Amino acid sequence: MTSAHAPELHVALIGFGKGGEVFHAPLIDATPGLRLSAVVTGDPERAARVRERYPETEVLASVEELWRRAEDFEIVVVASPNATHVPLARAALKAGLAVVVDKPFALTAAEARELAEEAEQRDLPLTAFHNRRWDSDFLTVWKLIDDGKLGEVHRFESRFERWRPQPKDTWRERGTADEGAGLLYDLGPHLVDQAINLFGPVATVYAELDSRRPGVAADDDAFVSLHHASGVRSHLWMSALAAQLGPRFRVLGDRGAFSIRGLDGQERRLERGERPDAADWGEEPMVKWGALGVEGDLLAVASERGDYPAFYAAVRDAVGEGEPLPVELHEVVHGLEVIEAARESARTGRAVHLSAKSEAD
Repeated sequence: MTSAHAPELHVALIGFGKGGEVFHAPLIDATPGLRLSAVVTGDPERAARVRERYPETEVLASVEELWRRAEDFEIVVVASPNATHVPLARAALKAGLAVVVDKPFALTAAEARELAEEAEQRDLPLTAFHNRRWDSDFLTVWKLIDDGKLGEVHRFESRFERWRPQPKDTWRERGTADEGAGLLYDLGPHLVDQAINLFGPVATVYAELDSRRPGVAADDDAFVSLHHASGVRSHLWMSALAAQLGPRFRVLGDRGAFSIRGLDGQERRLERGERPDAADWGEEPMVKWGALGVEGDLLAVASERGDYPAFYAAVRDAVGEGEPLPVELHEVVHGLEVIEAARESARTGRAVHLSAKSEAD
């Protein structure tokens, strides 16, 4: 933990769309030892919202202005459209700054490796914003598995489903997969990252990716099956056309199962403008708890407390004190290998076998 007397680290946030406005800015602002010093946006409406909510934060109209003043900052957060993540992160590293990149970290595993190598050569911290590792429901699943409550797990089911039959007029929904649009690049990094964290490297990937809504070029309905080297199978669903939602998680083991519905409440609270340093932050009501056991003999399990603020606290300590980064890049690279394999599988209709020796080992 950083000292109360340590100087604040100045953070520049690139982008003030949903990612920047709802997630990054509030979390940075609420983290002791970090100062949201600047937001880069050329959108007048977004600039006005920055000034209204963060009156002490400077608004910069372009990244060129940010690079000219790089000495004023220690950390850059890249929360711009997906296709810009790598070039902006590379520019930040060249400017001598620590970097946080929103998901997807890159559009290919090769780009991610190159970026990781550059950060290592420059001896600069670089990490990815995989905040869903600190979801209440995921932390609950982690604890149940770690405590042996499920026995030996053989299948992990994970869903991010929505009912959005009319697509929004945004790059995320109207763009192409090659530009980083679609659910596999939007929600897939979270689901894949969680599965890898629980069960280790992936050996085989099979995927079905569909574009079902009019005017949508990238996938809006997806299924990805992972066979982990550990033997566990992960089944991941992402959909914008789910009129009835499945469980967020269902985990099957030889001693019992665990299932939980709904989403972690931290995102909703951030959308409402609540501060993530609230005393009850991350707590889930009893009505949202999951069920453990065997059908007919189920026990409600109190949810672990969600903790998105832990990510930026770890970034602060990594940059300021040399502590470990919250998300290691070899895990991020392997996640992108899985996403690339999913795209290939969907194109060919066949399972894709990853190298037996993965960087995630």
